Amino acid sequence: MPPQANCALPSGFQLDHYKIERQLSLGGFSIVYLAYDTDGTPVAIKEYLPNSLALRKDGEIEPQVSDENQPAFRYGMKCFFEEGRSLAKLMHPNVVRVLNFFRANQTVYMVMQFERGRTLHDYIQKHKGEVRERFIRGVFTRMLNGLREVHAHKLLHLDIKPSNIYLRADSTPVLLDFGAARQTLALEQPMLKPMYTPGFASPEQFGNREALGPWSDIYSVGASMYACIVGTAPLRSDERIKRDTVQPVSKTHAGKYSEQLLELVEWCLHLDPLKRPQSVYSLQKALMQKQAGEAMPATWFTDLGSRLKTFIGKG
Repeated sequence: MPPQANCALPSGFQLDHYKIERQLSLGGFSIVYLAYDTDGTPVAIKEYLPNSLALRKDGEIEPQVSDENQPAFRYGMKCFFEEGRSLAKLMHPNVVRVLNFFRANQTVYMVMQFERGRTLHDYIQKHKGEVRERFIRGVFTRMLNGLREVHAHKLLHLDIKPSNIYLRADSTPVLLDFGAARQTLALEQPMLKPMYTPGFASPEQFGNREALGPWSDIYSVGASMYACIVGTAPLRSDERIKRDTVQPVSKTHAGKYSEQLLELVEWCLHLDPLKRPQSVYSLQKALMQKQAGEAMPATWFTDLGSRLKTFIGKG
């Protein structure tokens, strides 16, 4: 039986210091709202509400959680809250800014800076088959500045995909919607359906949590670059392990993009984690390599060598 959709909080609802304007998105794990703080500043508020564990009907404020689902719901709420606490420490122009997190209505909320623009997914759909190499290099090199900061804080994103890469009006990318709390909840609560995104999730996200690391996010970066080139996500990695039918982009798109970029995408998409770039830094260096007669702007690559830290353990 598929999970039922949860109803959003109504427009005008006063949530702590914020007034809800409208729902922005609804997923299997959360609802995101546009709201305004007491100064009239717009913010995005993410509400923890996994639809396989909790149900909120129209007109209700607090979700209904059965006794059977309470342990998993509380565990997920703890993961979500801890993730908010960790993300609030990150201050980087290429990572969504977490401003606040709080408990209310028997669940938890994460308040983020509201970004104006559109997603990379929307851009790909509009320019399918015509996404230029310089655009790909520019977006991903700068987005990786943010991911490098995430990894330096011993965090993983675990849900990088074009719909979670936001492009501001000046095309500056921002990483949105971290998936680590969802991943933890799905792996440790077998009753839950997986919450990763097929096609963009690394093979190790399908169960082998011990193998997760920066290289897992790097697989998702490669899949996102693949989507820019091909127009669709690659075959999901658990299917690729059984029978890999993904055609190498170095063959299918030879001549349209540089050989170096196409091979870089394939490097990120290795099924074996050890055969991928092991750090964001090594991937960025490859993305910044000069092409025939065209140098990539050095300003894309911030903090070179000064703030790079090594991802140690999973702790």
